[in-house]
This record gives sequence, structure tokens and C-alpha cells, in this order.
Amino acid sequence: RRNEGDHVSATEYWKKAAELGDSVAHYQLHISYQDGEGVEKDMKKAIYHAEQAAIGGNPEARYNLGYEESGNHRIERAVKHWVIGATLGCDDSLDSLRKSYTLGIVQKEDFAAALRAHKAAVDATKSPQREEAEAKWYDDLVEERN
Repeated sequence: RRNEGDHVSATEYWKKAAELGDSVAHYQLHISYQDGEGVEKDMKKAIYHAEQAAIGGNPEARYNLGYEESGNHRIERAVKHWVIGATLGCDDSLDSLRKSYTLGIVQKEDFAAALRAHKAAVDATKSPQREEAEAKWYDDLVEERN
């Protein structure tokens, strides 16, 4: 419903799902509270839902928590979130670690370990069926636009 512009209804559904422990719903609520879509903007609630999503294994939530921590000058905590996010396959977390490495914040061994873990996570999601589905999705998209 969010893509249809009905942020209020979408938020109500996500609240119900989050109460049941759904990490994707927590992540969507994080975004809603952060941006003020369907709810009043509330960074405390945004962070709470990002934390719940991260605990549930959401890699983008880990990246966002790292971003928040870096903005609050808690770089060590930010790096920890990004390492976990990269280990789960989050490209944004890996990019943040890469930048931190070039700035001398992250050690070479730690960056290399995160890079290997990221590659393993991404490789684990590859399959002929996924590649076929992605190719079909792309073909359908191109056909739709023509």
C-alpha cells in the first residue's frame, strides 16, 4: 500500500505485523517514522524499529543504525553495525566500511574479513532460478516500457 501512496493504511498493517515480530515490518516502520510518512516523524520510534529490524536480521537496518551512530560521532558502534550488515550481504554497509578503511578508521584485516563475509552472503543467494527470474523480470520491464 505504501507504493500506492496510502502510507497511513500501510503503517497500520506494519504495526500489526511488527507486534508479531516481523522484522520487515519493523524496518518499514523505521522508515515511516524517520520520514514522517503515515505517522508523525519520531526519531526515537524510528531508531527503536530499526533496532528491532536489525535484531531480526535485516541488513539495511544495520546499515541505517551505523549511519545514525556515525552521525552521532560514535564511529566504533557504526563500524560494528556495518560489519554485521556487510556480513549479511548489505552493499551499503560494505561501501561504508570501504570508506572507513580508506580513512584509516577500519583496519585492513577487519575490512578484508568483512569483504569475504559479504561475498559469501551474496554468493549464497545466487541460484539458476533466481537468475532466470531476474532475467524474466528485466525482460518484462523492458517490454512494458516499449
